[in-house]
Amino acid sequence: MNKQLSEKIGFVFIYGAGLEGLVWRNVVEGFEHPCLLAEYPQRNGDYEARRGLSLGDYVAHMKRQVDQWGTQPIVIVAHSLGGVLALKLASLLTDRLAGIVAIGAAIPKSGGSFLSALPFPQRLLMPVMLRVAGTRPPESVIRKSLCNDLSPDQADTIVKGFIPEAVRVYTDRIEVPVPDVPKLYVNLNKDQGFSSALQKKMISNFAPHTIRSMDTGHLPMISDPKGLRSILEAFVTDVLR
Repeated sequence: MNKQLSEKIGFVFIYGAGLEGLVWRNVVEGFEHPCLLAEYPQRNGDYEARRGLSLGDYVAHMKRQVDQWGTQPIVIVAHSLGGVLALKLASLLTDRLAGIVAIGAAIPKSGGSFLSALPFPQRLLMPVMLRVAGTRPPESVIRKSLCNDLSPDQADTIVKGFIPEAVRVYTDRIEVPVPDVPKLYVNLNKDQGFSSALQKKMISNFAPHTIRSMDTGHLPMISDPKGLRSILEAFVTDVLR
């Protein structure tokens, strides 16, 4: 891809479970590319409004946002649970897709789900937990798995703003392969939510052209937004040009 074309690339950001698009705001500040902070459906309603939604409903909602946005071509940047959604979305945008960046993201094999990507004990236990306890983890779990390297104020914001997702986002399977486009996986060295072993498995499934590491926990867009932005900028410069 030549320099002129790479300068026109737009970035579509997809967050992980429980979050909202604004989680990316410090990353995109000063970023020299058009950015779409995609949102999941029914974020302003209560959980009952989202309970029956499927993974396909989430992806269709984001696809409409991308279509209305209209920027060509695009790189999808996906975090955590968003990796599953990004693979499905990418399959619907093959004519526009310039690359994918996965940040501590779940990348199941074709025919798999978020749950299928988890280690064996969690694959067995999590479906039961989702049915019994729902999709909002206890506060202690949110703080430990998502906020271990955040300031107290940042952690409080994440806990208070956590939005439970529909169960089917975790359980629905996606029948799509990893796209054959330039790919980058950002490994999070201090992540308490996705272990090092799990991220290695996701990297194997993703087969990225480039792997970068950050010494952060699960939310580098909050703990080190400048560092993450520089990685994205380097991806454009080194891979897409």
